Amino acid sequence: MPYGDPMNARVRSEERRAEIVRAALEVIAERGYRGASLAAVAERVGLTQQGLLHHFPTKEALLVTVLKERDQWDAVPDTQWRIDLLASLVEYNAMRPGIIQTFSALLGESVTDGHPARGYFTDRYAQVRESMAAVLRAEYGDRLPNGLTPERTAPLLVAVMDGLQYQWLLDPESVDMPGAFRDFLSLLGENPGTPENPANPA
Repeated sequence: MPYGDPMNARVRSEERRAEIVRAALEVIAERGYRGASLAAVAERVGLTQQGLLHHFPTKEALLVTVLKERDQWDAVPDTQWRIDLLASLVEYNAMRPGIIQTFSALLGESVTDGHPARGYFTDRYAQVRESMAAVLRAEYGDRLPNGLTPERTAPLLVAVMDGLQYQWLLDPESVDMPGAFRDFLSLLGENPGTPENPANPA
């Protein structure tokens, strides 16, 4: 066997995995979480379902990989996150309901013992809370105008972002997700990103 074959095989396998993930993203966007069967994804990339299972042994394993891919899209260095960028992220999420549906469905299921996505979401939320506290500290200092610390406010901020997603998915005509998130930001205190509040001049 030529020396380069094992490496070439690994590269081909990685390329095939990436192709499967892209196909899964398309199927999820079109059909939602429940309709995104492994058979549908396999057909899109020209594989049998058994062939797809060689790369992703379960539907959950494939969807967790999709979620990690989604995180790469949203990735911004912690030093560059700002409150106004969070509002832009919520607006962006409103344009991709298929991916948000997948995220929310897996999140809800992940609270059960032994679920394959539980570790992913546990680690993710710890990192997100830490990042949100840093964003709030950079914007407001050690205390927000409402008196809370960034650490106490961070879980509330994350809860609002994800909770709004559930409400929006259930009734998108009635829930203005970006608008409601901006309303929540106004409850934190002074308008973020402005040196003074025109409604309350010094």
